[in-house]
Amino acid sequence: MNTTLSLDRYRLLGRSGLRVSPLALGAMTFGSDWGWGADGDETRRIFDAYVDRGGNFIDTANQYTNGSSEKLLGEIAEGKRERLVVATKYTIATRPRDPNSGGNHKKSMVRSVEQSLGRLRTDYVDLLYLHAWDFTTPVEEILRAMDDLVRAGKVLYVGISDAPAWQVSRMQAIADLRGWSPLVALQIEYSLVERTVERDLLPMAKEMGLGVLPWSPLARGVLTGKYTKADLDAGQGVGVPAGTRKNVAAAAGSLTERGLALADVVKDVAGELGKTPSQVAIAWTLKHPAVTAPIVGARTEQQLLDDLGALDVRLEGEHLTRLERASAIERGFPHDFLERPMTRSLIFGDAAIEQRR
Repeated sequence: MNTTLSLDRYRLLGRSGLRVSPLALGAMTFGSDWGWGADGDETRRIFDAYVDRGGNFIDTANQYTNGSSEKLLGEIAEGKRERLVVATKYTIATRPRDPNSGGNHKKSMVRSVEQSLGRLRTDYVDLLYLHAWDFTTPVEEILRAMDDLVRAGKVLYVGISDAPAWQVSRMQAIADLRGWSPLVALQIEYSLVERTVERDLLPMAKEMGLGVLPWSPLARGVLTGKYTKADLDAGQGVGVPAGTRKNVAAAAGSLTERGLALADVVKDVAGELGKTPSQVAIAWTLKHPAVTAPIVGARTEQQLLDDLGALDVRLEGEHLTRLERASAIERGFPHDFLERPMTRSLIFGDAAIEQRR
């Protein structure tokens, strides 16, 4: 039986007791510093539309729109802070010529959190993410520094974003063994265009107790259907913050012939269901059992209201089959090898074994 979803039907975040809405509000569009975000007035309308419907989970980062995202959020959340779950991230460099102003290490983390608290006008962050894996910092340094911030009351929960599955699972095991604050959330790109995370990251998160927050469930706007083959010459710009949103989609690998073909399938399914392509694409990410809350961003209040309609979409039967067949990926080794009848016969013989999924 399907359960009706709404912003005020909350979910637990990973293996924690924190209650969050099933759609998170992405604040990367808060501020127009990068040329394609929302100004202050529109940001407030977006925020109010989300919160007034019971939404409580807002996602930002230290350098989204050069810090304007956190500043605007701090201003408009005044008087409502305690009812919100505010997530921010550290890692992105704040001074390009200073090697210690970014990265995963303790100095970067502590200074970034202190600055974020000032911009957000709060004395604690509900959830702090490591933003992106830097391949240089020892995991023990990261985990201990996170735990120190939790013990100091400046951070309540910790998570990780854009990192290899083997590193995340290793960190979770170390935190558990040493009694440090566990990772409760994993933020990763996940959409019909980007399904490779199904190989290891999603099953790892489900097994290790991390709630998954997919970013860009619309594949940087490609799955809305707003692009055509004429847009494939957008070039490979450097992405955020330079260039247009179309440049960013091209640079990130979403705006391709495959992406456009998937957008056509989404559009057809949406038409048959009487929904919009955005609603169908977001609803698809909600079906995975590891997913807690896709992150939806909007430049206008109307875009947000459209995205929130994903909570009313039910994808089943032939519609779901078409979407998954069109977006299917090769799972690769060892997954395909271990699912082969020959391999399973060698492992289990003739015994019938009921497996948990």
